[in-house]
Amino acid sequence: MKIILTNDDGIYSPGILALKKAMKSFGSVTVVAPDVQKSGVGHAITFSHPLRVREVYLDSEFIGYGIDGSPADCVKLAVREIMKETTELLVAGINIGANVGINVLYSGTVAAAIEGAILGIPSVAISLEIAESSPDIQGAADIAKNMIKVIIKKELPRGTLLNINIPLISKDKIKGVKITKQYSGDFDEHYDRRTDPRGGAYYWLAGTGWPEKDVVGTDMHALKEGYISITPLRYDLTDKSFIKEVEAWEWNNDINISKP
Repeated sequence: MKIILTNDDGIYSPGILALKKAMKSFGSVTVVAPDVQKSGVGHAITFSHPLRVREVYLDSEFIGYGIDGSPADCVKLAVREIMKETTELLVAGINIGANVGINVLYSGTVAAAIEGAILGIPSVAISLEIAESSPDIQGAADIAKNMIKVIIKKELPRGTLLNINIPLISKDKIKGVKITKQYSGDFDEHYDRRTDPRGGAYYWLAGTGWPEKDVVGTDMHALKEGYISITPLRYDLTDKSFIKEVEAWEWNNDINISKP
């Protein structure tokens, strides 16, 4: 099996290194990831400058290809240029920090999995919740390996990816797996206004903690309750339930366009 492994934390992230080691038994794992931290870039792709690829080594061991672009860039380059054979699975992670709720829209890790789905590759994003304590990267990699083993045996519909979030508790305390919806409420966030040494104002995004209220059946609620959350996602953002109502609006009359 040919597997692409990427993330948005950068190619030196302990999450991607632990997951590469854990997945070796599945086949050939090729790491193609940003050469620096790219968290929060969403599904950005690079048009304004050329992308450079370099081989990355750690302690004299080749670990993968570093790209000076976004996670989505990494997937595109991996599929179009770097991989010489058909990719059978794309894994994005392990991201350090949960990707639930609206964070899914900002996450470069989830975007990488979406890009994989767009290109017709079965894709999964894996993230580990963080808090004040240090995350158990190796424990998360062991869990991820077992979950990927299940995914390999199944078939994802084209255009669908799985977004997996692992709670920050020891493996023996995890209650199980919940199949969830994406939480769609607002998060508590604000900007701190500060002053630089020259008297100029600058702003720092803060207060991005989870809201007090959440909804049973969502990714966020599952994590709070000590469950691994698995949310099937699609890149088709069409609000199909609203199409008929919008069609009924008097568009042609109100904008003075004659019907053919």
